[in-house]
Amino acid sequence: MKRYLILFFLTLCSYTTLACDICGCGVGSYYLGILPEYQKRFIGLRYQHKTLRAHLGPFGERTPITTDETYQSVEVWGGWNIGTKFRVLAFVPYNFNDRVAQTGNGSKTGLGDIAVMGYYNLFSHRSTVSDQLLVQSLWVGAGIKAPTGKYEPGERLVVSESPNNFQLGTASTDFTLNAAYDVRLMDFGINVNANYKINTNNKYNYRYGNKLTANALVYYKFRLFNKITIAPNAGLLYETSQQDVESNKFPVDVSGGHVLSLIGGLEANFSRFSAGTNYQNVAAQHLANNRVSAGNRLMVHFSLAF
Repeated sequence: MKRYLILFFLTLCSYTTLACDICGCGVGSYYLGILPEYQKRFIGLRYQHKTLRAHLGPFGERTPITTDETYQSVEVWGGWNIGTKFRVLAFVPYNFNDRVAQTGNGSKTGLGDIAVMGYYNLFSHRSTVSDQLLVQSLWVGAGIKAPTGKYEPGERLVVSESPNNFQLGTASTDFTLNAAYDVRLMDFGINVNANYKINTNNKYNYRYGNKLTANALVYYKFRLFNKITIAPNAGLLYETSQQDVESNKFPVDVSGGHVLSLIGGLEANFSRFSAGTNYQNVAAQHLANNRVSAGNRLMVHFSLAF
C-alpha cells in the first residue's frame, strides 16, 4: 500500500512540471473536489461562476481594449459505480459567456464540451490506528472530451493580443488522465484529485495547451441527529497549462500560465440527497504573460443518489 501512495504522489509531482485554455475559465475546467456520497449511482447539477480580465497592458494594467469576461455554466453531472472496482463520471455543461468592453459587449450561450471519465479502484483499505478506523482509497483512470460545444475561429482575429478563451467549446477531441486519493481517520480526512488534460489540434489547426488541475482538501464530517452529515473543507487548487499552438508551430503568447487558489467549502448529505458549495480565492497567478487576470470563483452543486 505504501508503495502505491509513493507512486501516486511522485506522479502528481511530475505533472506539475508541465504547464489550455486560460486556467479555470472559458472552455474547460476539471475541478472535482469531494464527490457526493453515493453507493451505486448519482445524478445532479453543478453551477460554476468565474471571471476573467483580458487584454491587459504589459504590466497587468487596464487599457482601452481591456475586457471583463464572465463565464457561467450549468452542468448535468453524474457517477456510476460498476461493481467495486470501476467508476464512471460524466459531465454535460451548458455555458453562458459574457464580455464587457469599451470596444463592444458580447455574449455566447450554448452547449459546452461533454466529457466522460473512467476510474479503476487501485486499492481500498480499512485498518485501525489506536482503535480508530483508518480508511484509504486510490482511483486512477482516463477520460475523453468530445467537441460538442460551438467554436468560432473568428475569435482569433488578433493573434498577439487576443486570448482564445471566449468560446463554448474547443472543436477538438481531447483526453484526460485522472487520479483521486482519499484518506480518512474516523471523521477527519484528506482528499486529493489530479487531472491532466491532453489536447489535440482542432479542424481550424489550433491546439489548446495541455493542462494540469490538482487540488488537495482537508475535511471533517459532523453527524447530526444520525441523519445529516455536514463536512466543512478547505485546501488548495493549482492549475497550470502550456501555451496554445497555432498552425502546428506558432505558440500563442497570450495563453498558458498558472493559478494557485485557496478553497473553502461545505458539503452536506441527507439520506439520498447531497449538496455543496465552495469558493476559490485566487492567491497567486501568472497567466498569458500577465496579459490576463483570473478572478475568484464560486461553485454550487446538488445531487441525488439512486
